[in-house]
Amino acid sequence: MAHSHFRPAPWSGAVVIAIAATLAASADLAAQVPSRDVQIAEAVMAAPAEDRGGARVIGWREDGTTLTLREGTNALICLADNPNQDAWNVACYPKSIEPYMARGRELREQGITDSQEVTKRRWDEADAGTLEMPEAPATVYILHGEGFNAATGEVIEPFLRWAIYSPWATAESTGLSLSPGGPGAPWLMFPGTPGAHIMITPSPPGGGI
Repeated sequence: MAHSHFRPAPWSGAVVIAIAATLAASADLAAQVPSRDVQIAEAVMAAPAEDRGGARVIGWREDGTTLTLREGTNALICLADNPNQDAWNVACYPKSIEPYMARGRELREQGITDSQEVTKRRWDEADAGTLEMPEAPATVYILHGEGFNAATGEVIEPFLRWAIYSPWATAESTGLSLSPGGPGAPWLMFPGTPGAHIMITPSPPGGGI
């Protein structure tokens, strides 16, 4: 079923997000792709501790495309850090939003690297009913850091935030503000669109917002 909505500039803090936000690889960075075990270990750090062992893990090949590194036994899917991006981050999310996330990866692997175009295509497909979207809220865990210490299994300066996807949600349907009221305060981004999601962003290490 099609939905009518406005289209703000399609930036999202969700990984999109991560999440959901991947870039085409460049050959000169191929050697930086970590081993399968390291990618799995870092990816699951975004998940709640009790769900890490059973999450499906998606990682990276040297050519910049993605692949499943480990099949899962629970409802979570985790995405390893993209070695072709400067900032380190990993994300986990429920299976219900995988069609949306997978479509973003697919479009980028087809050579569409403009984030606004990727978002527009996904939203158009969701509105047309050809891209499956979650029927209930779907939480994306996005973990940032200065890197991952494979020797200790720890993220360096970790910072976790959340994006709760609720497609086509509005301020009226959620009672949420459309702008952040302060660190950690929930607010609704992209209201009325397939990409509508509740943002929860605590103060990062060192303060600020």
